[in-house]
Amino acid sequence: MDKEIKRGDFTGLASDYTKSRPNYSSTVLSSILGLLSKPIDEIDFADIGAGTGIWTNMVIAKKPKSSCAVEPNDDMRSEGIEFTKGKNVNWIKGSAENTGIESESLDWITMASSFHWTDFDKATKEFHRILKKNGVFTALWNPRLIEVNPLLVEIESHLNVLRPNIERVSSGRSGLTKKLTEKLWCSDFFTDIVYIEGRHVIEMSKERYMSAWRSVNDLRVQLGTEKFELFLEFVKEKIKNEDVIKATYLTRSWSAKRKS
Repeated sequence: MDKEIKRGDFTGLASDYTKSRPNYSSTVLSSILGLLSKPIDEIDFADIGAGTGIWTNMVIAKKPKSSCAVEPNDDMRSEGIEFTKGKNVNWIKGSAENTGIESESLDWITMASSFHWTDFDKATKEFHRILKKNGVFTALWNPRLIEVNPLLVEIESHLNVLRPNIERVSSGRSGLTKKLTEKLWCSDFFTDIVYIEGRHVIEMSKERYMSAWRSVNDLRVQLGTEKFELFLEFVKEKIKNEDVIKATYLTRSWSAKRKS
C-alpha cells in the first residue's frame, strides 16, 4: 500500500471517504452565505477539489442558481457523481490550478479540506480568473477536537509511538491554516478576509469510525502498510466496548473577496 499510494492521492479510498467522513457545520455554512453579495438562488457556485461531494452536497441543498464540482481524482469524482446523483451539479475533471472553468463566471468558489494540497500562488491566480467582480473564495476544513474526548487523545497519541513526529498535513489545525489569513491578505488576488468557525458533534458507529481512519491518506503514506494495519488493530481494540464514538468537529473557514 505504501508503494502504491502517494501523498494527496485518494485512489482506492473514495468509498470509505464517502461513508465515514463528517459533514461541516451547518451554522458556518449559513454564516458564509451571509458574506456573499447575492442571495443563494442567484449564486453561480463551484466546489474545487470536491472529493466525493460532502461539502458540495451541503451547498447544493441551499439551491444555488448553478453548481459545479471540480475533482482531479477519477475514483473520488466517480463516487461524488453517484453521491450527488439527481441533484443540480455538474462534475468536471480539473484541479485548483487548472479548473477548466470559464473566466469571470462564478460568484462563489470553495475548497473543503483540500486547499492545503494546492500550489497556493497558482490556485489563487486561477480563482481570481474564474470569479466575477465581488466574487468570494472560501477555504474550509473540519478537523476533530480530540482534546475533548480522552479516548480519542489516546488513539491519536499512539501514532507517535508508531512513528515519532508524524505530520498530519490535512488536520485543518496546522500547516497552511496557521498562516492562511496573512497569506490571503498578502495575495495579489484577494482582500477582505473573514474567518468563521463553529463546532458540532457526530456520534459514530464503530464501523463508521474505523472507516474514517481507513480513508486517511497521509497516515498510509507515512506509516507504510504494516504499521498502518497495526494502528487500525490498535484502534479497533480501543473502541471494542464503545456503543458509539462521540467526535467533536471544528469547522474552520476563511473567506476572501476577489480583488478587482
